[in-house]
Amino acid sequence: MNRPKISIHSSKAALAPAPINPDWILEGNPQARNRVLNRSSDDLGCAILWECTAGKFEWHYDIDEMIYIIEGEITVGDESTAPRRLGPGDVVFFPKGSVAQWHVESYVRKIAYCHKPLPGFAQFPIAILRKLKGMLRGPSAPGLMDASQT
Repeated sequence: MNRPKISIHSSKAALAPAPINPDWILEGNPQARNRVLNRSSDDLGCAILWECTAGKFEWHYDIDEMIYIIEGEITVGDESTAPRRLGPGDVVFFPKGSVAQWHVESYVRKIAYCHKPLPGFAQFPIAILRKLKGMLRGPSAPGLMDASQT
């Protein structure tokens, strides 16, 4: 049986230029670089290594993105969330349609998992299947959640 192979990458991998949309830059000259590390088997998600130099900019999310800061610091906020300083080990989720203001004081490097949400009409049958699967499985331990419940 052919099984999928795992993929291992270094957080120090070489990156390619990934310019920030000039209309989004608020201050400075931030220079971003990235590298797609892997894509999900359904091609709806991918893991990206990304870094950026100093500057202030908005980011307009057309996908869901969860980030994990590897090194450096940023201040991030939006119209409903006060700016917050984040550094190594911090995790942030940006839902599709959100707009965040980023301030990179000197440098930041992150891992991002990006996911293209399915359109609403496609989510309904999946929700029904998850519900049925949960009913067949029975109750789980309190406070625990498996991937099918997310």
